[in-house]
Amino acid sequence: MVRAFRAPKESLGDLNADVAAMLVAAASDIALALDADGNIQDLAFQQAGLPLELRNTDEWIGRSWQATVSEESQTKPELMLTEASERKVSRWREVRYPAARGPDIPILFAVVAIKGAARYIAVGRDVRATAALQQKLIEAQVAIERDYSRMRNAESRYRILFQITAEPVLIIDATSHRIVEANPAAADLLDHGAANLIGKLFPDALLIDDLAMSQSLSLAIRSQGKIERAKITLDGGREYLLDGTFFRQDMSSFFLLRFSPQYGQPALPKSSDVNTQLVQFVESAPDGFVITDMDGRLLHANATFLQLAQIENMHQIIGETIDRWIGKSAVDVSVMLSNLRQHGTLKLFSSVVRGEHGSPVDVEISATTVGAPGQARLGFTIRNVGPRISGDGADHAFIPRSREQLAELIGRVPLKELVRETTDVIERMCIETALKLTGDNRATAAEMLGLSRQSLYVKLRRYGLAEPSEEDSQLE
Repeated sequence: MVRAFRAPKESLGDLNADVAAMLVAAASDIALALDADGNIQDLAFQQAGLPLELRNTDEWIGRSWQATVSEESQTKPELMLTEASERKVSRWREVRYPAARGPDIPILFAVVAIKGAARYIAVGRDVRATAALQQKLIEAQVAIERDYSRMRNAESRYRILFQITAEPVLIIDATSHRIVEANPAAADLLDHGAANLIGKLFPDALLIDDLAMSQSLSLAIRSQGKIERAKITLDGGREYLLDGTFFRQDMSSFFLLRFSPQYGQPALPKSSDVNTQLVQFVESAPDGFVITDMDGRLLHANATFLQLAQIENMHQIIGETIDRWIGKSAVDVSVMLSNLRQHGTLKLFSSVVRGEHGSPVDVEISATTVGAPGQARLGFTIRNVGPRISGDGADHAFIPRSREQLAELIGRVPLKELVRETTDVIERMCIETALKLTGDNRATAAEMLGLSRQSLYVKLRRYGLAEPSEEDSQLE
C-alpha cells in the first residue's frame, strides 16, 4: 500500500505539468501517459539506452499499452488499470517487453490514476539486474546443493570403508591426543567396544606392556607429528607395526593410526559381523547390483535393481537372462558378456534398464568376473544416470566448430552444407564408438547402430575407416 504525503498541497505546492513530468521521468526508468482506454499518449525514459533495447518504441504512441508487451504479459496492463481506477494506485507487477535483440526485458510497473482526469501514469523500473542476481543466487544454491551431495556421498563411502576394513584404524585428536574414532577392527584388537575407546588418551588405551615404548610413542606424536613403522607389543604378547599420519579437517588436526601385524604374526581376524554388514550394504545400496552366471542368467539382485526393473519379488527374475531388462537391444548384453569373458572387467558401459511397466532408464554399468574357472560368476553394478542438474548446460564438445566459427560461415556457406558437415562428424563418431564397444565386430556394430551390414560397410569406406574387404565385395 502506497503511503502518500500528509499534506501535498502545502509541502509541494501547485506543480505545473513540466515539473510533474520531470519528477515522474526521474523517479522511474520508463513512464507511460495513458488515456482512459489504456492507449499510450506519451512516454519518457530516464536513460537513452533503454528505448534502443526495447523493440519499436518509436511506434508506441497511439497504440494500446497491451499491444506493446510480450504475449505472456498481455493480461497485466488491463488488470493494473482496473486496480488504479478503483484504488488510485495499482500493485507493482512485472511486465515483459520484446527486446530488439535477445530475451524479453522485464519491467516492474505500477499505475497511478490522475485525479479529476480520465488518464493514468504507468511508472516502470528495469529489473534485469535484480533478475540476473536472482538467477546467480539460484545457480549458486544449486551448485552448493550439488557439492554438498557429492561431499555427503564421498563421506558415506569412506565411512563404509572405515567400518568394514580388516585393518585396525584409530583417529586421534592432535591437540588433546584422545581417541575420537575407532573402527570395529581396532575395537577387536584392543578388546574394547568401539564406543568404549572414544575419549581415551593415546597411547594409554593401547595397553602396551613396555612403559618406555609407550612414552616413546607419546613423544613422537607430540614432537614429530608422525609415527613410522613403530614396533609395539600389545597386552598378551601380540606384536604389531604402528604407522601414524597427520591430517587436517575443517579447523582441527588429527592423526590417523594404522596397525599391521609383523611379518610371521597371524593377521587380526575380521570382525564376525563384517560379512553381514557387507551383504547389508549391497542389498540396500542406492545403485543396482546383480549376480549372473557366465551366460547372463540372473542368480541374485538387490532391491534397487528390482525397483529399476519394476519387479516386486526377486523370485520372478531368478533364472531369467539379464537382457530381458538391460540394454536397448540384445546387442548391449552380448557386447558386455563378450568383454567380460575376454578381459574380466567392464567399466562405465552406457545402456538402459527397461522396466516391466515404464519407459527405459539411462544407466551406467560396471562389471567384473569373480570365482574360479568353472564356477565363475559375473557381478554388475548399475547406476541410474537419468536427468541431473548441470551448472554448465549441455555438452557440445563433439560439435566440430565453435559457435563463432559457424557464425562466420553463415552467408558464405549454404546451411545444407553446414548441417551435412556436422551430421557427418556425429555419424562417424557413432560408428567409431560402436566398433570400439564391439571389439571391431562389424556385424554386431551394424546391429547396435540399427544399420544393415552393407550400409555400415558403405559408411566405413566413405569415412576412410576401413578398406574394402573380400567379404564386403561379396555383400555388394
